Amino acid sequence: MRPTPYVASLRVYEPIDAFEPADQLRWQAIPITSSTGYDEQIRALRRLISAEPPALTADGAHILEFEGKRYVAPWSTAARSWAALATFKESMPVNVARYFVPSNVEEAILINSENVEDKVPHILTETWIIPPRWFSLFEPDERLRGHNEDGAFTVLRTSVSNAKKRCMFTHQSVVGAFGNGPIEQEIADLLEWLNMFHPESLVELDYGGLANYLEQTLKEDGFEGLEADSSVEDIQLSLGGLSSGDGAKAGLGYERLISRWRKVAALEQAT
Repeated sequence: MRPTPYVASLRVYEPIDAFEPADQLRWQAIPITSSTGYDEQIRALRRLISAEPPALTADGAHILEFEGKRYVAPWSTAARSWAALATFKESMPVNVARYFVPSNVEEAILINSENVEDKVPHILTETWIIPPRWFSLFEPDERLRGHNEDGAFTVLRTSVSNAKKRCMFTHQSVVGAFGNGPIEQEIADLLEWLNMFHPESLVELDYGGLANYLEQTLKEDGFEGLEADSSVEDIQLSLGGLSSGDGAKAGLGYERLISRWRKVAALEQAT
């Protein structure tokens, strides 16, 4: 059982030689068989009950070996904690935010924040749902799914060059159909994030524990399970409709995608 079964992750793995020599030594020492995903989630749960300063804690990384080469996606815990705090505080008035984030927790997150403010996190996460723009980075044949000791899983993986090309197409399709706006900006932000990494990097979408919830909802709808998930195909159908001016096709793909994940998101209220 995953410690945080409601989190999906979009990760960028850079070649190990893209890092500083000291980091290369650290990442090279991690066995490829290490359960880094489990370890990262356990630490996240510990931070809920103990305000340990992430900037002062030795960070970990996810390791991937592909075609004989090692790739690394550092957890970037301090940078992600700092960014999450800033985003949360911007979402509500200052006099309200302090009731949700105790001063000792905020102080722990902000320790040495000047050293992490400009660092780019290699991992983006979402809870209970996967943003449609994430699916647009992949093709169906880049998907691996099945079952392991944690239950159902789905992982999609591609090169960063492929992901950037597809992200640009998505952006152009959305702008062409709707013009500039919040959705277009989210896609532009995703492309900007991808552009910050080594050109030989790999991009991975991991459903995490959401794969189990998705399989549950698919079975409740009469499907056999995870094999019925067509999220990538649905976003491709929608984008194809947008680019060709076929609103019916665009709407069909998008509605299938959103309705599928809306049922997963609804489970948050049931747990």
